[in-house]
Amino acid sequence: MTEARANAPSGAPEGLSAARGARCPAGGRTAPYRAAEAPHGRRTEPPSLLTPDAGRDPHPLYRMLRADFPLVRDEAAGAWLVSRYRDVRAALARPRLVALPPGRTLAHLEGASHLAHRSLVSPALRGPALDALAAATHRTAYVLARRIAAREEADLVAEFCRWLPTAAAVAALGLPYEDTARVQELCRGGLTHLGGGHPGLDAFLRPHLARRRSHPGDDLLSVLCTAEVEGRPLSDETVTGIAGTLLGGGGDATALALASFLADLLDHPRQLALVRERPGLIPGAWAESLRRDPPAPVVLRRAVRPVAVAGVPLPAGAVVACLVGSAGRDPARFADPDRYDIFRADPGRVALGAGRHSCPGAALAGLVAEYGLRALLDALPGLRWAPGFRPAPEGLLTRGPRMLLVRPG
Repeated sequence: MTEARANAPSGAPEGLSAARGARCPAGGRTAPYRAAEAPHGRRTEPPSLLTPDAGRDPHPLYRMLRADFPLVRDEAAGAWLVSRYRDVRAALARPRLVALPPGRTLAHLEGASHLAHRSLVSPALRGPALDALAAATHRTAYVLARRIAAREEADLVAEFCRWLPTAAAVAALGLPYEDTARVQELCRGGLTHLGGGHPGLDAFLRPHLARRRSHPGDDLLSVLCTAEVEGRPLSDETVTGIAGTLLGGGGDATALALASFLADLLDHPRQLALVRERPGLIPGAWAESLRRDPPAPVVLRRAVRPVAVAGVPLPAGAVVACLVGSAGRDPARFADPDRYDIFRADPGRVALGAGRHSCPGAALAGLVAEYGLRALLDALPGLRWAPGFRPAPEGLLTRGPRMLLVRPG
């Protein structure tokens, strides 16, 4: 298996945790599946999610699972695999299936605590706060695009996709630009903490927060420090948590999502030309890319109580791998599912920010996609692949191209 480069969450099954950065030996054997409902009364042993070729191209495996094993126990991965669109959508919405690992992030809080924190976070990211974030993303994208325009050849992943999300969030929050690299290191792999989750990041943010409390400005951190919900200001813990969520939005998943988005459009120059002429098509083009090439094709959930998945009862403690990458290409839901089509009427919502545990950082990802693409198309009117280059997505738990070599003009 190609290097997964997946940050398997703490608390993930041992098999999936081992997939983080691991390579399977050629011809390596995997433990067999146990089918919840073997087709036609037969017991078969389909390949595991950890089969050697899954990180290179998981789609043949996805097709087999959708057709014959809509719910199946993967002993090697230590999880139940659910692969059809309708079942993945339902599983992501199940209150009894919670995000991994247990912790104090917004994605992991449950019940009344989840609803209470969501009621604080959602209003704080509307209005002036969202405007500040959009403006900072817009400015940062243009700065990066102009730098690339001066190059004869550039790698959009290294010089744009991996830098823009974090740099935009840093700028929006009013943090020093020179600290962007430090923030990237603190948030490497993605971060969705709602306070108290990352000592290094909390220690970095607290002095800035104290200054905004006493001398607010017009940046996003000041907006959060002066925001009120039901007549009460947001707590320090909530403000640092929201800021951490946005900064963590610059992690691997957002960079890979942006890389896949740009690759999809560059691979389809006619659709790219339409988006250039009609920027209003960008949100639909982004949603279609998330459907077809999601950055997190495997979303893990754990059952806190017995729960039915795909019509099969599972016990408390069962780990369910929702195969978002498979659901997005389910022919029972999408016509010609492998085709990239920015005019697809309903691309579905099974990718970034899916389910009730959706992360506020998904808003940042959408802004990065829209303003990033606008900046590139404005600054690089002749943007195209470098001669002989074609993108090669890779990875198991996170997936996307690691290099995009282009000619800017």
